[in-house]
Amino acid sequence: MTNASTSPFAVLNQTTAHSFNEQKNLIKRVFKGKPVQCPSCNQTLKVILPETAKAEQAAGIFCPKGCTDIELDMQAVAGI
Repeated sequence: MTNASTSPFAVLNQTTAHSFNEQKNLIKRVFKGKPVQCPSCNQTLKVILPETAKAEQAAGIFCPKGCTDIELDMQAVAGI
């Protein structure tokens, strides 16, 4: 029998939680107005808001090279 801390699901859950928290912190830093570099290529990330998004372009946080691509559902905050 495998130990709960070494089971494949425990490792997957731990990795997923770590990745989620990293992304959440990156989003927080970007929305605070601080320049944030892409973790892969070190280029400055840019925010595309729904008002400035072109047709068929999603709102979110993007890297010019495409390394970081975080689409955000901004419809929930659009009505505020």
